[in-house]
Amino acid sequence: MGPREKDIFEEAYRVVAVENESMTIQGVQSGTVLTIVNPTTPLSEADYPPGRLIALSDPLGFRPN
Repeated sequence: MGPREKDIFEEAYRVVAVENESMTIQGVQSGTVLTIVNPTTPLSEADYPPGRLIALSDPLGFRPN
């Protein structure tokens, strides 16, 4: 069995850009770029300034072995 692929919830991300309903982040280790869309709660640069480090959490609280 090969090494386990890193879980998205185990990586730190840097905020790249924030718009009204979306935030673009990039994984510090992997370089993976993700866009998070939240149509119910506006996102702002004041809350998530570009360059800020964040971590993602599993909304279901499920952590595989």
